[in-house]
Amino acid sequence: MTAHHHDHEHGHHDHEHDPHHGVRGRLAALFRPHGHDAADSVDPALESSAQGIRAVKISLVALGVTAALQALVVAASGSVALLADTVHNLADAMTAVPLWIAFALGRRAADRRYTYGYGRAEDLAGLFVVVVIALSAVFAGVEAVRRLTDPQPVQHVGWVALAGLVGFLGNELVAVYRIRVGRRIGSAALVADGLHARTDGFTSLAVLAGAGGVAAGFPLADPVVGLVITVAILAVLRTAARDVYRRVMDAVDPALVDRAERVLGSTPGVVAVRAVRMRWIGHRLHAEADLDIDGRMSVTDAHLLAHDAEHRLAHDLPRLGGAAVHAYPALPAHPPGVARPLGHRTA
Repeated sequence: MTAHHHDHEHGHHDHEHDPHHGVRGRLAALFRPHGHDAADSVDPALESSAQGIRAVKISLVALGVTAALQALVVAASGSVALLADTVHNLADAMTAVPLWIAFALGRRAADRRYTYGYGRAEDLAGLFVVVVIALSAVFAGVEAVRRLTDPQPVQHVGWVALAGLVGFLGNELVAVYRIRVGRRIGSAALVADGLHARTDGFTSLAVLAGAGGVAAGFPLADPVVGLVITVAILAVLRTAARDVYRRVMDAVDPALVDRAERVLGSTPGVVAVRAVRMRWIGHRLHAEADLDIDGRMSVTDAHLLAHDAEHRLAHDLPRLGGAAVHAYPALPAHPPGVARPLGHRTA
């Protein structure tokens, strides 16, 4: 009996749950990003690269407007901290460009050279985003130290504080939107970029806190808070780098593997599940499974069983783009001294 191989794509019926419901949950999520795989808790029926492109377009416009408003205040106040925050926000807006390119590439059909398609472009964009977050942390830290050693006078403190608040609100709105869409479509790169926007919001809060300290007669408040924010950026960097690294290394949530094994093992006619392999390609999950089935089945029945196993898997796993199931005949136990046919394996 030959191994059965059939790629299968399905719509799904999972529902999205907001893990940060309520004020306490949202505040906790602000400083502690969700710890599950970036593709958890999403509605696969909404999965589409078009959503990712729409998300980066809206983010680009929103952060561009935010940076432009801050630039006006920089020109009037001469605030070095606000200048740094403005440049930071502009850099964050620019990270939308490689993501835009990645989502556009991901929509291209597979060909004879890229037989799995172009979904990996999202992971490459995620690496770029991680580098930008790292550079942002370095920039924020250097700027904070520089302002500690060489304090700069700030004019129009009220406007500077307002600009910092605008920067925080603009970045947080973009962060929430990017992370939500990224998790909905299973894009680790878009989630990482959302976390990056959140770090920029923290930097904007540093400007606000620094302006408050200057107004209260403590000019070093801004650089001190800036160092605290640098530590926060590094914490978010660690989370984003871990998620993108795991995606590039073909890591999946072990719970997904356990779930797949249970689904396949419960399929009528399956004797044992030999192996299950999964990987993310962009925001699509691909799976392969080796099954031992009743060796007395005909080839036709084995084909139908494998198709049933694929169907069950596609409806139980979120964002499954393709599944290849291989069926191998498992012979019943033989009495001692009776030879087994070559090439067959007991389950």
